[in-house]
Amino acid sequence: MSSVGIGQPPRNHRQRLVKAVWTGIWLVYLSAPVSDLVHGGHSTGVVVLGWSGLAVFVGWYGALVFRTGRGDSTSWILGSLAVLAAQSGLLALTLGREWLVLFVYVSIASGAALPLRMARWAIPAVCVLLTATALTAPGGRSYLAGLLIPALLGGFAMTGVRELIRTTIALREARATVAQLAANEERLRLARDLHDLLGHSLSLITLKSELAGRMLPDRPEDAAQQVADIEQVSRQALVDVREAVTGYRRPRLSGELAGAQVALTAAGITAELPTEPDLAGLAGVAEESESALAWALREAVTNVVRHSGARRCVVECVRRQTLDGPVLELVVEDDGSGGSGAGPGNGLTGLTERLEKAGGTLEAGRVRRGFRLVARVPAEAPPEAAGHPVGSGA
Repeated sequence: MSSVGIGQPPRNHRQRLVKAVWTGIWLVYLSAPVSDLVHGGHSTGVVVLGWSGLAVFVGWYGALVFRTGRGDSTSWILGSLAVLAAQSGLLALTLGREWLVLFVYVSIASGAALPLRMARWAIPAVCVLLTATALTAPGGRSYLAGLLIPALLGGFAMTGVRELIRTTIALREARATVAQLAANEERLRLARDLHDLLGHSLSLITLKSELAGRMLPDRPEDAAQQVADIEQVSRQALVDVREAVTGYRRPRLSGELAGAQVALTAAGITAELPTEPDLAGLAGVAEESESALAWALREAVTNVVRHSGARRCVVECVRRQTLDGPVLELVVEDDGSGGSGAGPGNGLTGLTERLEKAGGTLEAGRVRRGFRLVARVPAEAPPEAAGHPVGSGA
């Protein structure tokens, strides 16, 4: 049925052909009027008028059904149906009861062409007109039962088919939209993850390159160690990028703490970080929550190293009980300037989105002696938590 395009205009030659064939198939039920014209014993003039009336009816019916969905005005459709109903009544009253079958086509055309809110009134109205004509035409009462039910069922079945096709089309469009949104979300995740990974790694490479350049004239051995560290960071960055591309990277807080220690030390910043006993509260924590905190720590440390000019950075990770349930709280505080102060950058904006997808929150701003970032996530996975974290930018 969907290939026929009931309720929809044909968009190419093949659809026009299929719709024309499908519409023409149902004209087989006009065999009763045709038989009446051929074997009814009518005069030549009546036969000519009968064939002319039948041809006009079929042409008008075909045009009405075939044009369904082309945006024709409702008044034009109602006028066409009125013409078809008048033709049906006139032919049935003048030529005989066999022509009552035309009312079935009027009912079907009502279901095919009219809006649903109007079709549910027009179809019963056509059936009432069919009943009145059948009671008036000689011998029409015997045809009434055999035509009334097909007229009702055919008209309402057509409205049902139209709505089914429109619903199917809407579902296909919705599915395409969902697929597009999923693709956009994945591209956004990948872009943010790469931004985070490369921003952190390149910042560390830049710091160690500067150190190696200062050490090179007088301390070649120390410079060589810095170059070796640069190679190691570069290799790890390549591994991280590959994992991010494949979508399997989920950073762990313990690993990010080790990376933060290296980055802060290389920048000449005194680091006070949690130890293994301090991370005991992570036991049994949802992977999504820990991953979100790990990304928050990476973003915060990258900003401290690149923008703050701080001499000291303190990181705390504690488990707290709130009215909404247990939460993990990550606090990163430094004694620097807090950056340019031009407002939240892409990194904090993306980090906020990442934490919100994990059911958490982010607070960041200047304090009396520097800059403070607080990231909170539920210690237990929220029902609405997404399957993949969304990346942030530096």
